[in-house]
Amino acid sequence: MRIVTVELGENSYEIYIGNDLHLEIVEFCKKSSFSRQGLIITDTNVGPIYGGKLKNMLAEGGLEADIYEIPAGESSKSLKQFEAIMTRCIELGLDRKSPIFALGGGVVGDLAGFAAASYMRGVPFVQVPTSLLAQVDSSVGGKVAVNHLLGKNLIGAFYQPKAVFMDLDWLRTLPKREIYTGLGEIIKYGIIYDRGFFKYLKKNTNDILNLKDEETAYMIARSCEIKAAVVSEDEKESGLRAILNFGHTMAHAIEKNTGYTRYNHGEAVAIGMVCAAHISRAMGLIDEKSFAEVENLIRIMQLPVKAQGCDIDTLYEAIFHDKKTVNGQVKWVLMDGEIGKVRISKEVSEEDVKNAMKYCLV
Repeated sequence: MRIVTVELGENSYEIYIGNDLHLEIVEFCKKSSFSRQGLIITDTNVGPIYGGKLKNMLAEGGLEADIYEIPAGESSKSLKQFEAIMTRCIELGLDRKSPIFALGGGVVGDLAGFAAASYMRGVPFVQVPTSLLAQVDSSVGGKVAVNHLLGKNLIGAFYQPKAVFMDLDWLRTLPKREIYTGLGEIIKYGIIYDRGFFKYLKKNTNDILNLKDEETAYMIARSCEIKAAVVSEDEKESGLRAILNFGHTMAHAIEKNTGYTRYNHGEAVAIGMVCAAHISRAMGLIDEKSFAEVENLIRIMQLPVKAQGCDIDTLYEAIFHDKKTVNGQVKWVLMDGEIGKVRISKEVSEEDVKNAMKYCLV
């Protein structure tokens, strides 16, 4: 088992990564000062498989947990579902020490985290991510939110979990598409922070795609280490943490333009990273070789590099509704000289953006 610590002073917590974390979860509950009643939030895909197992683990640790299932899919990350969860918390009589466990992918984690941050102005929150994407991205760092019709993640908070448990065995039940989508965020960490990690991904693509234990554990742990390092330095995205948004400006526009149904988050991020790399090349920040390396690795990892069902004008308008836009200026995260380094720029021309969009659309 690997343990990664997110250093945030009194908000610090540990990420447990390994096979069969049953005992770790039980011991965590026994050592925590939780109330006896808690809530597991999951979805209709994950709940029937793992809901009962987690409930039994928590019971071994002295915690009685009700299970609340939301419909699977991005559409559940809504104020309507948030209100329904608040109602359930009140009906159960949960108090300020009653923990909320998020069991599932990124949608469940974001929604459950926002509920935990809001109920009684904050109750304990624990992440148990079951998708590769959630394990390497949304479950780490404390960003929690719901979507609005006018944009993704516009209503939310920074709220850190008490712990994160990543059981590698639970990845085995995922469809291949869900594995590939997690690889989009993993590739991102190599591009923005660690060229050596990028090279590792290139060298071990077959073992990674087949979820070999050693390679899977390492790539998840290294991804978490990178994100933990960034978040520890900038918890609330006032500076460095913004580099984690590489590829996301375009990705969020694609998701919105396609109604959050055609592409999942990792696929949209993959296309968004090609867009950001294209802009970087157009501005002379990287050479053709670096651009090709990024695009080729994304292709090899079975991720899309072009989007269908979008048009340039709609996408361009959508980027100005992104939460990272300030005073009408989009903060682009761009590659800077080589793979492993990035910069943040507001000085990107409309021509370069639209040319990149044109390249990334079918």
